[in-house]
Amino acid sequence: SMASPALLMRVVASAYSVAEKAATIVRNVMSAGDLGIVEKTGANDLQTKADRLVQMSICASLARKFPKVTIIGEEELSTNEVTEELIEDGHCEEILKRTCPAQYTGIKEEELVIWVDPLDGTKEYTEGLLDHVTVLIGIAYEGKAIAGVINQPYYNYEAGAGAVLGRTIWGVLGIGAFGFQLTEAPAGKHIVVTTRSHSSALVNDCISALNPDSVIRVGGAGNKIIQLVEGKASAYVFASPGCKKWDTCAPEAILHAVGGKITDIHGNSFQYNKEVKHMNSAGVLATLRNYDYYASRIPNTVKQSLVP
Repeated sequence: SMASPALLMRVVASAYSVAEKAATIVRNVMSAGDLGIVEKTGANDLQTKADRLVQMSICASLARKFPKVTIIGEEELSTNEVTEELIEDGHCEEILKRTCPAQYTGIKEEELVIWVDPLDGTKEYTEGLLDHVTVLIGIAYEGKAIAGVINQPYYNYEAGAGAVLGRTIWGVLGIGAFGFQLTEAPAGKHIVVTTRSHSSALVNDCISALNPDSVIRVGGAGNKIIQLVEGKASAYVFASPGCKKWDTCAPEAILHAVGGKITDIHGNSFQYNKEVKHMNSAGVLATLRNYDYYASRIPNTVKQSLVP
């Protein structure tokens, strides 16, 4: 008989189904019309009913199956009784059939940290820019992002009636990433994707120094990494401390699984062990290809302003 799948593959397979459930919750909250918006630290830092319900659903569903895994979510929520209808018990069979990379076969539950952003791009969600929104579940081992699931609840939402709404992208280092068509940005074109709602002089100075052919301003870290792997942008640059570990863990795993690279503005890799501080205080630089080209053009003035 076949040995049971390695823990990592079971976690990823469950996270896939949990993310699909999350997408349904996100769409249901939007179609019900009452977003239940709360300002956290200000008008650009919002939380909605979808953020709250999705986080409860993801964390409770994964904790029930994998009780010793550390799960860290963006929202500060009381751990009141989560209603049964928020629990997702399923898994993606397709993922369970994949062979776990040898270096991850012996992982124990207590060695994994899962970083959850229940709704990445909340501000855009509240403004109806629905294609910016993602659900992020990142899986880390020994401080490194090794697997991730990104769901886009509104993928295809402008494609008209009959189009399948939403998609789930998943990846594991050593296996690859799936659920999208890997595409490189046009050769010789420097297209920078950056923040839409968290701009600053520093952010703009950094982009100007790269002398890009064009700049795309969109919400959500998950969304920006998708722009890279689908060839719509050649670099994701954010010279600001606003990004957090739950924003980058899943996208990093997807990007690294297809040979891309993400670091802070200084070139340091991100750490995802459970004790780490949540803020990526030295910004973000990510590319699918040609990382060194962009890294070499980040001005020293920008680096000096962003302390890791």
